[in-house]
Amino acid sequence: MYNGNSVGVVIPAYNEQGFVGNVIESVPSFVDHIYVIDDGSTDETWEEIQAAVSASRARTSLVHPITDGGSNVERVIAIQHDQNRGVGAAIKTGYLRARDDKVDIVTVLGGDGQMDPDLLTLVIDPIAKGEAEYVKTNRLLRADHRQSMPTFRYVGNVILTYLTRIASGYWGIGDPQSGYTAISLTALETVDIENMYEFYGYCNDLLVRLNVYKLRVVDVPMPAIYGDEVSHIRYSTYIPNVSKMLFRNFLWRLRARYLKNGDYSVVGCYTLAVVFGVFALVSVLLGNTGISRLVEVVGGLVLISTFMALGMLLDKRANDHLDTALLPVDDTRVDATSVTRSQTP
Repeated sequence: MYNGNSVGVVIPAYNEQGFVGNVIESVPSFVDHIYVIDDGSTDETWEEIQAAVSASRARTSLVHPITDGGSNVERVIAIQHDQNRGVGAAIKTGYLRARDDKVDIVTVLGGDGQMDPDLLTLVIDPIAKGEAEYVKTNRLLRADHRQSMPTFRYVGNVILTYLTRIASGYWGIGDPQSGYTAISLTALETVDIENMYEFYGYCNDLLVRLNVYKLRVVDVPMPAIYGDEVSHIRYSTYIPNVSKMLFRNFLWRLRARYLKNGDYSVVGCYTLAVVFGVFALVSVLLGNTGISRLVEVVGGLVLISTFMALGMLLDKRANDHLDTALLPVDDTRVDATSVTRSQTP
């Protein structure tokens, strides 16, 4: 328990032999339930998880009650997928089990050991205090935190930050790919977790779902940690798949947040940007030559930019109250007592 809230940790693991056992052992004692999901690993990950479960039983021989009417569940719950389904699917499995168990706050710790469990309270606190329904770490808030991030990851992260802001409506968040998160039981019961995206990009998909239901999101600063772990992301498929998913989710959010509620201002601005974009394209392909074509194209681009910017501005105003970044006032460390609020990361 943490400040009167039951706490669960989901640990997704795919081929994390040599890492996942240590991650399980490192989970703080205040965590009530640890859901370890082996996502169809082909190495000894499952055996390592089973060994950690046995060690947990040997240490305590007790079960931890949860707040669903008195049923009892072991602290470490191991679940195995028959085949590899993706990290989002593994986290979804853990979320659904934690939701069934009525766990108040559910966090995620990667099975590769990149996430420092000693900072878990920093991620939990905003939900425990009733200030947010979802908390995510942000490795881009401070320059010293992102120093160890490889350049290609940093550039890609910044690009995905802006794409995710547009798609999700959370204009104050950053580093959407950071998987160190916490989510409330209220959010798990609201946002249709069953249909959450199952691959890398699940975190972007979840942000869109949260926004549709006007749930509050908080960013907290966190250093980037890289060690001997191996990334399973294939960028040749990851980039186009996530881009398509974000575009679909963007259209869905506009319809669910605005059109269904009779608010046409944001959608109207984006629609006009598309209309003038088509106009500019047709001018290039079929328009007059010389100065006349140039004037038409430049005019079209100006109108595209104007209506896109206006649509973003209106969208941002409608969502400003739903996201917050916590900025550290102490540059030497990050802890739950050294943060102040800001609306921009």
